[in-house]
Amino acid sequence: MTGPPAAPVTPPPAVAGRVGRGSPRAAFLLQRLARAGISLAVVLVAVFFLVQLVPGDPVRAALGPTAPPESVTALRVQLGLDLPVGEQFVRYLGGLVTGDMGVSVTSQRPVTAILAERLPTTLLLAVVSFAIAAVGAFPIGVATAVSAYAGRRRTLDLAVSGFLGVLVAIPNFLLAVLLIAVFSVGLGALPPAGWGGPAELVLPVAALAVGPLAYLARLVHVEMLRVLAAPYLTTARSKRLPGRLLHARHALPNIVTASLTAGGVVLTSLVAGTVLVETVFVIPGIGSTIVSSIATRDYPLIQGLVLVYAALVLAANLLIDLALAALDPRSSIAEG
Repeated sequence: MTGPPAAPVTPPPAVAGRVGRGSPRAAFLLQRLARAGISLAVVLVAVFFLVQLVPGDPVRAALGPTAPPESVTALRVQLGLDLPVGEQFVRYLGGLVTGDMGVSVTSQRPVTAILAERLPTTLLLAVVSFAIAAVGAFPIGVATAVSAYAGRRRTLDLAVSGFLGVLVAIPNFLLAVLLIAVFSVGLGALPPAGWGGPAELVLPVAALAVGPLAYLARLVHVEMLRVLAAPYLTTARSKRLPGRLLHARHALPNIVTASLTAGGVVLTSLVAGTVLVETVFVIPGIGSTIVSSIATRDYPLIQGLVLVYAALVLAANLLIDLALAALDPRSSIAEG
C-alpha cells in the first residue's frame, strides 16, 4: 500500500529572502545612500519652510528702510518672493534639479557662485583640523595607556588624562577667544583675524582641532587599556614577543574600529564648529556666511548654505560607514 505523494519541499522564507538579497556589501551601500538621501530631503524641506518664519522682509532688509516702495516691489517680483510659498518651493526644487540654487537677495549674485568661493575655505579648515586631531591623538592615547598599564609614571598619566578632559570641555569659540588673547594680543606672534597665508591658519585650526584631539586621545587611551587587559593579549605575551611588535600586531588593529567610529563624530562636529570659528576669526567661509545671511534674512542664501552644510555632514558619515565596512566586513553584512 502506497501513501499520497509527498508535497514539494520549499525553502524557508528566511532562506529565500537571503538568496534574493544579492551582495551584502551592495545592500549595505544602497541602504546608506538611501538613508543619506532621505535625511537630505528632510533638511531641504525643513530649511525652506523654517526660513519663511524668520520675522522681517528680506527685500526691505537688503535695500534699506528708505528704499522707494516701487523698488522693493520690483526686486520682490524679480526674485519670485511675491509668489505663494508652495509655488516658491516648487520653483526652488526645479532649480535644484538644474543646479540653480537661486539668487542672493543682498548681493544679487547666484548662490552657487558664492558657495564656489566660500566652500574651499571651509573644507580646508575642517580637513586640516581633522588631520591634526587624528594624527596627534593616536600616539598620545597609546603612549599614556601603555604607560598606565605597565604601572609606570602613574602621576604623569593622571595629569595627561585630566588635562585632556579639561580641553574636551572647552567650547571651540571660547578657546578661539583665549588663543587670540594669548598669541595675538599678549605675545603679538600671530594675526588675530583674516585669511590668506599660513599665519592666519594657525589659530583657527588650533581652535578647531584641540578639543577633538583631546577627545580622540582619551578614547584611544581607554580602548588601548581595554585591549591590553584582554586574555588574547596575555597569551601573546606568553610567547615573549617584543613590546612594540606585541602592540603593533595584536593591540593596535583592535582599537582602529572604535577610533574610526569616534572619528566620524569628530569630523561631523568639526564641520559644524567652523560656523563659530569662522565668525570669530572673520574667515570668508560658508560658516561665517550663514551667520551674516541670517542677520540680513537672505532666504535663498540661507537655504543653499544650510543644504550644503547638511550634505557635507552626511557625506562625512557615509565615508566613515564605508571605511568601517571595509575594515570590518561583518558590520556591513549584519546591517545590510
